[in-house]
Amino acid sequence: MSREEAGVGRVVLAGAPLGNIGDASARLREVLAAADVIAAEDTRRLGRLVKDLEVTVGGRVVSYFEGNEAWRTQELVNELTGGATVVVITDGGMPSVSDPGFRLVRAALEAGFPVTAAPGPSAVTTALALSGLPSDRFVFEGFLPRTGSNRRSRLKELAGEPRTLVFFEAPHRIAGTLADLVTTFGAQRPAAVCRELTKTYEEIRRGTCEELVAWATDGEPRGEITLVVGGAPDRPAERPADEELRAVVARLEAGGDSRRDAIQAVADQYGLKKREVYNVVHAAQ
Repeated sequence: MSREEAGVGRVVLAGAPLGNIGDASARLREVLAAADVIAAEDTRRLGRLVKDLEVTVGGRVVSYFEGNEAWRTQELVNELTGGATVVVITDGGMPSVSDPGFRLVRAALEAGFPVTAAPGPSAVTTALALSGLPSDRFVFEGFLPRTGSNRRSRLKELAGEPRTLVFFEAPHRIAGTLADLVTTFGAQRPAAVCRELTKTYEEIRRGTCEELVAWATDGEPRGEITLVVGGAPDRPAERPADEELRAVVARLEAGGDSRRDAIQAVADQYGLKKREVYNVVHAAQ
């Protein structure tokens, strides 16, 4: 797949192992060895990877990450114009899936250059398969907003989604995200936290959102996390007791929602009329 063999510039998205080097394909070794340019999310991690794979890199290696992706994309398109094969590789999984690569794919296609892939592991589908939750239909949501109020707003929009949901999350935010899932999706919604996939300390925790909150709060999980959450049930959730309705509204208010928004969110979650929840909340005052 060198410049001479291809005859025209092209982009190759290379799937990298999530953690276990044994998952690397023979094709990954070939494209890394033959590339004219390797655009790596982390050049140091690429160095360790090619050493472990016993691959000699003859092409130029450049960094390609969130901080420089916007301007470096044009530089890589220029390489394509000169007939180069440009391989994009991230720290793990498939490039462009919540990782660098999407901008270059779009730019290359718009400029008329072919884009292909050397497929490899994906944290999204690996976690989905291991979660034990329905996998025939799912939606990938990437990373949720970092701040609590924005995160809760996004989760409220997703509360009625019937397909299984897959998220990426940082370890220091997973407890907060699970707590927000309890208030927006309900305590009994099934979920799975998949941590350090394919690595030595791989851990899959399955349970209700409420159970997983307790685990995350006590254990302070580390490492890369993929969160899988069951979709909304076909039928509206059973109407909880008035005390529970008031408690959920109170939790949302404590998290920064106005009472009006909290009442609306609870009404949507349980398939109730807004006026019914309003009356329950104000009856206790």
